[in-house]
Amino acid sequence: MVASILVVDDEKEIADLVQVYLSNENFIVHKFYTAKEAIECINTIKLDLAILDVMMPDIDGFTICQRIREKYNFPIIMLTAKGEEIDKITGLTLGADDYITKPFRPLELVARVKAQLRRFTKYNKITDTDDGVIAFSGLVINKNAHECIFNERPLNLTPTEFSILWILCENRGQVVSADKLFQEAWGDKYFSNSNNTIMVHIRHLREKMGDSAEKPKYIKTVWGVGYKIE
Repeated sequence: MVASILVVDDEKEIADLVQVYLSNENFIVHKFYTAKEAIECINTIKLDLAILDVMMPDIDGFTICQRIREKYNFPIIMLTAKGEEIDKITGLTLGADDYITKPFRPLELVARVKAQLRRFTKYNKITDTDDGVIAFSGLVINKNAHECIFNERPLNLTPTEFSILWILCENRGQVVSADKLFQEAWGDKYFSNSNNTIMVHIRHLREKMGDSAEKPKYIKTVWGVGYKIE
C-alpha cells in the first residue's frame, strides 16, 4: 500500500523539494505552506506520516503535533532550526517520533521517513502465528490493536513510545542496550546523541505509567548499558 504523507513548511522551496523527493519514492504527498490548511487535511484525509516544520507563521508545528496526537498515532517527524535543542525536546515531549535539523539532505529525510514507516508497520501489523499480546505485572500490551493497559487503565502512547515499551516487554527482565533499542525502535543507526532521544521517550513512558524517574519501579536504567523492564 502506498503511504500518504503530510508535509507542512512555510518555506516553499523546502516544502517543494521534500515533495519532489518523496514523490520520486512513490509516496502520496499532501503539501501545505500554512498550518490551517494542514489541519484541514488531517481531519479529512487518512495519513500515514507527517513532516512538520516547527516555525510556522500562523500556527506552529508543536500545535499541529498536539492536534494530531489527540486523535492519531501515525509517526511525526519535526523539522527544527539548527542548534535549537529545545525545539527537539519540545517536539518529542508533545508526541513527535523523530526530528531532523535544517539544513538537511533530502535523501536523509527520505531515509528517516522510510524508517519510521517500517517501524510503525512492524509494530502494528497483525500476524496469524502470534497473538501479539504481552501481559505481566499489571501491564497488558497488544501489538495488533496498538493498545496498552496498565493497572486497568489505558495508556495513550505515541508510536515510538509503544515500540520502545514492546521491545522492553519482549525482553523483560533483561537489559536492552541503548544501541539495540534505538535500532529496533527507530530502524536507524545509533549515534552518540541518539541516547538523548531515547531518554526523553523513556521519561514520557515513566510519566504515563505514574512511575518515578528517581526510583523507577518498572522501566529501570542500567547506567552505561541500557534499559530493562521488570
